[in-house]
Amino acid sequence: MRAFTAFLTRLDAKLSLFALVAAGTGLVLMTAMVAWGVFGRYVLNDTPIWVEAGSLFLMSWFILLGAAVGVRESDHLGFEVGLVLSPPPLRAVLIVLGEGLVCLFGLAMLVYGAELAIGTWSDRMPIIGISRGWDYVPIAAGGALIALFALEKILLFVTGSQQAPLGFTHFGSAQEV
Repeated sequence: MRAFTAFLTRLDAKLSLFALVAAGTGLVLMTAMVAWGVFGRYVLNDTPIWVEAGSLFLMSWFILLGAAVGVRESDHLGFEVGLVLSPPPLRAVLIVLGEGLVCLFGLAMLVYGAELAIGTWSDRMPIIGISRGWDYVPIAAGGALIALFALEKILLFVTGSQQAPLGFTHFGSAQEV
């Protein structure tokens, strides 16, 4: 199990870095698109019609990829006060339960996002001319990454590994809790 956990941690580190770079690039591109739209509207008096649809498309990608990275880095919402006040055996259960729920939520995003993408794939977005299914691919991709990153955190905690980013630095490993 430790070998699989080490493999998953290496894989997730690469996926997390890719997602972070893609999210940052999307944010920069969206900012440039909006700036071009404002310039076109107020300086050229000719608003580019693709700016709104394109920037909303990019926004869904960088939000969901960024959220997945936040799960891996433990930058998402949590109830740490309850964990700190819990006795150590209950704390371990709550940590695994909490990450398990995050993993299930990610899997639900993956399944339902994929269903939405498949169901709308034949439709076209009129302004930018791509499949409407692409609107839902970020939900599936973000959900897959969220589930994978939460699974990594569960395995790291249960096996007692202390490989960063663990997110449970306040509590140590399952053996210490």
